[in-house]
Amino acid sequence: MKLPFQKKMYLIPAGCIVFILFFTVFGDKGLLRIYELRQDKTRIDARLAETKNENEKLKLDIAALKTDRRYLESIARKDFGLVRSNEVIYQFPKEK
Repeated sequence: MKLPFQKKMYLIPAGCIVFILFFTVFGDKGLLRIYELRQDKTRIDARLAETKNENEKLKLDIAALKTDRRYLESIARKDFGLVRSNEVIYQFPKEK
């Protein structure tokens, strides 16, 4: 079946438009890729905020370890099980 000349003239621009729309949506710099990149950026920003908060806490811990002897002693007791020479430690079995 032959198409009249006038209908053929509409197919060429329509094909070009479909081609352009396809690459606008699915291309390397298309809308789907932009959406994925925005999601990645959101995740990275959240991770950055968490890391900054953790960094601030660590800075406060460092400052406390340098200046506060009671804090240093509590860390030594809790983490390393250290005791003073005149102290006695009682350990009780854990209940099941």
